[in-house]
Amino acid sequence: MRTIMLMNSKGGCGKTILATNIATWFAGEGNKVVLADFDPQGSALDWLVARQDYLDIPNIVGINAVTEGIQPAKGAEYLIMDMPAGIHGKKVDAILRRVQTLIIPVIPSLIDIRAYSRFIHELLVTRQVSRHHTRIAVVANRVSENTIIYQQLEKFLNSLNIPFLTSLRESQNYIRSAEQGLGIFEMAPLSVYRDLLQWDPIIEWLDSKNSLPTPLKKKAVKNGGYSSAYILVKMKFYCLGHYNAYFTYAVRIRGRSTYQRG
Repeated sequence: MRTIMLMNSKGGCGKTILATNIATWFAGEGNKVVLADFDPQGSALDWLVARQDYLDIPNIVGINAVTEGIQPAKGAEYLIMDMPAGIHGKKVDAILRRVQTLIIPVIPSLIDIRAYSRFIHELLVTRQVSRHHTRIAVVANRVSENTIIYQQLEKFLNSLNIPFLTSLRESQNYIRSAEQGLGIFEMAPLSVYRDLLQWDPIIEWLDSKNSLPTPLKKKAVKNGGYSSAYILVKMKFYCLGHYNAYFTYAVRIRGRSTYQRG
């Protein structure tokens, strides 16, 4: 079973938005998806309740991991885990033992950047975060690109020795989709095409071997094994491949349906 976790020690950075949208992508591809909500606030579970208003929509099974723990039904292919804020130390190490892929959403804020730095450092010194255990990447969320604080965040993320996948713009589409129990991929393509374009690097990475632990036969590499050259190459590819990325999504969303409430 594929395991993907959204986690950050800071709250309000968009973990649930990413978790629900990743879940809808893989469910829309015909996979059996489980969404586990570890946050006592239960935002992901509330989203699933709103989702019940639609007919013939891809099914996503919800688990209240706060009270029930994690026991996905037999046959589950993807387990998406939405974690609460404030997790540190040994709890992080214990949680990551069950995770193949970890995505850290971050938002442009000077105070938060300092907190991210400490949290990511903590992850990188945890033995579980390596090529052989949990693969890690970062996504910038709620971004206004033409701002000084975003430029500071981008500089910080590019300095990390882990993949910086993409920046998701500040968009009302995420608010609407959250309220309606939908994913960004399930909304009218013409209204969300800019957002779909920004999601392409996330989906490409999750679909690649780079997001999965590698066999222990290979020699371990320090700092999680992510080279700065790899990050620079990927960033150049996404900058130069703007129209290719859009075309990729034009193919991906073909045949998808928008959904009306029943």
